[in-house]
Amino acid sequence: MTRLAIDQLTLWITAAANEHALDLASHVEERTGASHRAALAALRRLVDAGWLTRSGTARRPIYGPGSLRQVVRSYTLHQLQEDVAWQRDFAPHLALPRHVQRMVQHGFTELVNNAIDHSGGTSVTVSLRQTPSHAQLLVSDDGCGVFEKICDTYELTDAQHAMLELSKGRLTTQPQAHTGRGLFFSSQLADVFDIHANGKAFQRRAWEGNAWAAGRGLPRQGSSIYMAVALSSTRTLEQVLGQWSVDGSGIAFDQTRVMLNLVVGPGQMLDSRAQARRVAARLPQFKRAEVDFTGVEDVGHAFADELFRVFARAHQQVELVPLNMTPRVAALVSAARAS
Repeated sequence: MTRLAIDQLTLWITAAANEHALDLASHVEERTGASHRAALAALRRLVDAGWLTRSGTARRPIYGPGSLRQVVRSYTLHQLQEDVAWQRDFAPHLALPRHVQRMVQHGFTELVNNAIDHSGGTSVTVSLRQTPSHAQLLVSDDGCGVFEKICDTYELTDAQHAMLELSKGRLTTQPQAHTGRGLFFSSQLADVFDIHANGKAFQRRAWEGNAWAAGRGLPRQGSSIYMAVALSSTRTLEQVLGQWSVDGSGIAFDQTRVMLNLVVGPGQMLDSRAQARRVAARLPQFKRAEVDFTGVEDVGHAFADELFRVFARAHQQVELVPLNMTPRVAALVSAARAS
């Protein structure tokens, strides 16, 4: 049995071990066309690698999923129901801490629903892997690509501006049917979160705060969303929801944070009123907006004036809270507010 065949077996052996605990070797033979000897050899390797457990006797072995688990399924998007896919095909094969499984389930249903309702594609492939340290979810569709969809809907010019809007939250291309929570909160639940679409990519790491950074895009059509949650995570769904609610209840989504590094590229300056208006777009939807200057050494007078005087006075119901400012930026912001 070649290594390639073993790699292919891991895509479905977890579910097979649950469903064929007493006749797994025969099932592998039937599914792969391998000989009985090759099937047994492959199962031994999978046990040694942690993909399977083996108990019982030599003559009557009993197999089960190991510490490494994986389920990979492809679906036609037409009439797909994400909750059915989760309950039928994925949840029975996991052994996650309860609060982690709740976060993974939330990410699964939201990301698969996004593919169903927004991608404009025909199919989606979902991979969920459990390791001794993490749960790793990948949802890939063959649609138009998330950044292109946002740019078309909101008349934006590039993927970075689309990511800026995504990072604020409450962004949806179908406001009658959605509230713009799914992708945003999935990213906040994860320790690692990557968005790939049509050669563009952005990534977020929980240990880097709320920052988003450009990544290396995948050369494929459609969107691929990856999230990983540590099994040791102390994060909970309720806690994350509460962080984006002014009263901490997690009911309303009325607080956001704007990462200014997404407005311009490296080496460019926040210098114009147009940039400030881009930052302020959709902020009236929120009661409180943190404006994060991490990585921004300086801004122009026009930018500071447009955001912290013009916008602030026109929308006094929105509390603007600047964060991580250099002394010069702080002085400019203070001057704009005092004007």
